[in-house]
Amino acid sequence: MNYCKHSTGLLLLLVIGCGVKAQIFNNVPKWQFGVGGGVFVYQGDLTEEKAGSYKTLRPAIQIFGGKLVSAGFGWRLNVALGSLEGDDAKYAEPEYRRQRAFNFNTPITEVSGMVEWNILNRNYANRKLAPYIGAGVGYTFLKIERDWSRFNNEYFLANSTTAVGLNEDLQHDPPRGKFIIPLVVGVRYFISDKVGIGLETNYRRISTDYLDGFSEAANPKKGDGYYSHTLNVILRFGKVNTLDCPVVKY
Repeated sequence: MNYCKHSTGLLLLLVIGCGVKAQIFNNVPKWQFGVGGGVFVYQGDLTEEKAGSYKTLRPAIQIFGGKLVSAGFGWRLNVALGSLEGDDAKYAEPEYRRQRAFNFNTPITEVSGMVEWNILNRNYANRKLAPYIGAGVGYTFLKIERDWSRFNNEYFLANSTTAVGLNEDLQHDPPRGKFIIPLVVGVRYFISDKVGIGLETNYRRISTDYLDGFSEAANPKKGDGYYSHTLNVILRFGKVNTLDCPVVKY
């Protein structure tokens, strides 16, 4: 009889415990939505800085939404808007940049999809730093306007590599759009179940050396690219049961 009582009591505790856990984890979010603002950084032939042209930063905004698949993984769709700019003349050294004086600008309209890995499995955590990385594929729409009107023909001889390369570049129309591979690193911090903030850097690998409109006249061995730094506000919503236990109703 005592054995039956103890067994029944233990079974009841297990059922109640499983039900409580199921109710707790039933409230973890299933979806996330966010909006962010920051800057685009051009990286290519018209900057002296290896990290990109921080002298020609342009505003960037992004909107994204996706699903939290587990505590560690999720996917999202991303739309980014802004512009890029590069200008040789922003650099006093080396001298040839001021004499070459190429510049460009283009609006950016970008759509992409990516998979994210929350490194510390904190997709559902509150008040904890949650670093993450991600990668995906996307497409960016461009309208490149290049300017060589300040090019100093007296400084560059007619048969110089730069002058010859410029003639070749002018025979090449800049792309109107290109596929990209976004590579993301960031950190999030949720102040409640639903609201969080985050910092993110999103680097885009792009398959062209004509993002700035120039290649042969600059450095055809050096590809172009761009990235963004954004401060994001994120909302989590929806519910999903992460356990197999049935929800016990009282």
